[in-house]
Formats: sequence, structure tokens, C-alpha cells
Amino acid sequence: MKRRDFLRSTLPTATIVPAVINGFSVKAFTAQHPIVQALMGATTDTDKVLVMIQMNGGNDGLNMVIPIDGYGNYVNARSNIAIPQNRILTLSGNDKTGLHPSMTGLQTLYNEGKLSVVQAVGYPSPNFSHFRATDIWMSASDSNTVVNSGWAGRYLGVEYPNYPNGYPNATMPDPLAIQIGSITSLTLQGPAVNMGMSISDPVNFYNLIDGVIDPAPDTPWGKELKYIRLIAQQTQQYATAIKNAAAAVPTQGAYPSNNTLADQLKIVARLVKGGLKTRIYMVSIGGFDTHSAQVNTGDTTTGNHATLMLRLSDAVKAFMDDLKGLGVDDRVVGMTFSEFGRRIKSNASMGTDHGAAAPVFVFGKNVKSGVVGTNPAIPTNASVNDNIPFQYDFRSIYASILSQWFCVNNTDLQTVMFKNFQNIALCTNGACGATGIDDIYREAGDQLIINYPNPFVQSTKVTFKTKGGHTLVHVIDTLGRSIRTLTDKEYTPGVFNVDFDSSGLPPGVYYVRLQNGAIQQVRSMLKVR
Repeated sequence: MKRRDFLRSTLPTATIVPAVINGFSVKAFTAQHPIVQALMGATTDTDKVLVMIQMNGGNDGLNMVIPIDGYGNYVNARSNIAIPQNRILTLSGNDKTGLHPSMTGLQTLYNEGKLSVVQAVGYPSPNFSHFRATDIWMSASDSNTVVNSGWAGRYLGVEYPNYPNGYPNATMPDPLAIQIGSITSLTLQGPAVNMGMSISDPVNFYNLIDGVIDPAPDTPWGKELKYIRLIAQQTQQYATAIKNAAAAVPTQGAYPSNNTLADQLKIVARLVKGGLKTRIYMVSIGGFDTHSAQVNTGDTTTGNHATLMLRLSDAVKAFMDDLKGLGVDDRVVGMTFSEFGRRIKSNASMGTDHGAAAPVFVFGKNVKSGVVGTNPAIPTNASVNDNIPFQYDFRSIYASILSQWFCVNNTDLQTVMFKNFQNIALCTNGACGATGIDDIYREAGDQLIINYPNPFVQSTKVTFKTKGGHTLVHVIDTLGRSIRTLTDKEYTPGVFNVDFDSSGLPPGVYYVRLQNGAIQQVRSMLKVR
């Protein structure tokens, strides 16, 4: 039997066809049996959208969000790459923190109340491998646990529990998630199947909506490729939905040229305005592994990292302006993430090495604008091993967006995130209720955790104040690892003491971190001989 005859005789009417259409890595599902439809679970009714921007390579957060109030220690730690203080972009109402001088677009968004800067985002016991650290961020797993599903995929699995059976359908005719610029990642992997589809290159998106198909080679295999494409296109309802959404938006706002991130976000804006019910979009920008030549000699405000900051800032600003012009900016919240940050101290090659925590941006019309957390603690004489201790677990950001933007209830949130993470007030969706913003923006200088003596030789007493409820106090070393848990339980409101016995630990700087609901605070401690 010829291959073509075999394919024709074995492809049923209700089938699953893996396909690549104009660079799309997709699966077309045409099973529409009434029994399958009856099994479909009810989903949350929402028109909200989340856009995730992946910054591949490990971004240097200290040169992106710069500690003005600790500028002296910042310069001491990285004199060969530090941004001059008079070039730092200031933020309205905040004289302690500034942005890289290339980020005028994000500065404008902040001053317009559309940008939240979450300081020192990381997790206990960070991993410094690009591949493993990326998996951790995408799966939302503990660093010592391998999980084969993604946090967004699990969320979509809860919302659409029978996917892919019976999809697309009248209730959800569109892709659940779309990744642009690469194949679908672990983030969108559900418990059983991948919940997203990918547009591998922006050019292929325009080829699709214009009906352009890459030519097949004039070979026997090329003839088979043409036939498979034909079958796939006949059963590919998602492709039709995307083309219809794109056709509904013939004009858009201006985007910067020679900016691949802007090209991806322009597609997202078009599809959102075009009416797709897709909830999650992923885009990416690479080049952040800046071990050397991060800045130009003679002008540290220019160079590779400055170019990346410019592209990120300009792309997000153009995207937000486009959404506003299209009248859909109230539907979209976006966030940035990178697999890790960089070390506090720069290296001799005018670069930075793999590090721990780094800032995360959350942007949108309905974002709670401001700086969440405090500037990282930078030692007076930072060593090559010093890392920024994390203030907020990255999974708290995921959990907060799911609950505050998509109205995910606590039971489902536990299923998606595996455990309970602190809720950070990041965005507002009236359908989801209040977010407790007062817990985040407390009075500056309110000391919630202290230790005495400091410096100490063997042990020190840690005193902390809690509003009640779950309270965690743990100690972090300069590599960003959580090394001792001093308490982790429910408390009544009040002031309490715990002892930190440093037996077996070498002299040096340590950090004690308090987490009490949405509140967190980090204090540095010094062990001496």
C-alpha cells in the first residue's frame, strides 16, 4: 500500500492530527461527539489575559532596578559596570529605587501607575544551571523536585479538564494558550497533554493569515508533505480562528523596528483585540547570559545589557500603547521572568555571573503600581560568592495572579501550585475581590524582624513581629540557600523571639527572612570568630 493510500484509509473523521502549519506546532482536534461534549466541565467565565515575557539567559537585576539608597555599596561591588547615579531613571514618589537609563518606556508606565516592580524574586536553594533553573520557573517546583507539568498548564487543566477531547467547541473555539517565537514550553504542559500551541516565528503568523505556505520540495517526500498539510488544514479549526481574529484588526499602533520582542507582542495585541478567548500568551527575548562585555568601556550605560533593556522597555511600552488604542488594555496583565539573576559583584570581564534573586515586572492598566519589597541588601565588601537573598518566592507571583486576575479559588490554587504561597497584591479584577494592598505598602522603616547581638559569635536572638496567622522565619546564606528554618507555624498577633544557633556554619554574612502572609522582610546578620 502506498503511504498516501495508507494515510487516507486510516485517518478517521474524529481524529487527532499532529501538524506543523506555516511553522505552527499544533494539534487539531475534531472530535465533537455529544457524549464527549457532555463530559466537558464548566469553566470560569473571564475575558482576562496574561502575557508572560521570558528573558532567556539570567537577567542582571541590579543593573535593571538600581538601589539608589544603597548606591555606595552597589558601586563598590561592581565599579566596572555600575550605572552612574546621575543617569539612573527616577520613579515618581520613590527616591530609593531607579531604573536603567535605557528603560524610559517602563519609567513612563510606572509613573502612569501601570507597572509594579517586585524586588528580589527567587526561591529557597536556587539552581544556577540554565536548563534546570528554567524548568523550576516553568513548572513551579521546589528546586529538589522534578515536575513534568507547567504551572500554567495545570491551571488550564483545571479550567478545561477534558482537553483535548471535544475541543475546539462552541464554548471554547480558540487555543487555550499561545506561545510565540518558539515551540510550546514546559510552562504550558498540562497534567496529560500540552495545553498550548506555538507560532514558531512571527513571519509564519503573517504567512498563515495571508495564506502563504512554504513551498514543499519537489521530491516524493515533498508530495507526502503537501498531502499531510492538506489534511491538517482541513481539520485545523484553531488556524481558522486565528486567521479570523487577525482579520478583525487591520490596523495597529506603532512598534519599534528590529525588535523581535515587539514583533511578538504586536501579534498578541492583534489576537486579543480580534476576540480570541485565549487566556495565556508566552513570548521571549534572549541574550541575557552576560558573563562578559555587559557594558561598553568608557560608558556603562551602553553595551549589550543596555540594548536588551531598551528592547524590553520599548516593546512593552508599545504593546501597552497599542492595547490602549485598541480599547482592550483593561483585559491584559503582563509579567517578566528570567531563570535567575546575576551575582552582586561583577567579574573582571565587565560582566556578571549566574546568581540568585532578581526583580520581576508586572504591568498593565489594572496593576497595583509601585515597588514591592525593599532594595536588596548589598554587603559593604561583597565577594564573588555573594548573592541577593530572595524576598518573594516566584510562585507567590504566579499564585497571586491566578487568584487576583483569573479568580482561581483556594482549592484549585492548591492543586495548581502544590502548596500555599503568600498572596502579593499585584493586580485588581473586581470579580475576584480585595487583595489586601495595605499589607504590602506598609510604612517605610517599620522593623518587623531584628536580631541581637549583631555581629554575633555563636548564637543570636531573633525578634519578630507578626500580624498573626502563618509565620515563617528562616536563615539564608550568601549563595541564596535557605539553610535553617527557625519557625514555620501559625501565630497569634504579637512579638516573639527565636534563637539562631550557628553551630557548624562558617563566619560571614547571613540573612534572616520573615514571611507573614503578604508581608516579608529580610535583615542581614554577621557571624564573626
